[in-house]
Amino acid sequence: GKLLEGGLRQRPNSWGKSEYGGPCPPPGHGRHRYFFRLYALDVEPGAKVLESLAKERALATATLMGYYGR
Repeated sequence: GKLLEGGLRQRPNSWGKSEYGGPCPPPGHGRHRYFFRLYALDVEPGAKVLESLAKERALATATLMGYYGR
């Protein structure tokens, strides 16, 4: 993953990239819901962390739900 200031590490997303790509629903399909989850962990996870492990080792979590359509 990409190393950031302060020793933070940014992991790849579901597109295999370390940067944010934004929502992209198919044109004409109305609004789609998107959930964003952020985990602050007390361990450095491997490339394929199970969500249950992240929840188990989380120091803090945040969830944001948003709608987007085009």
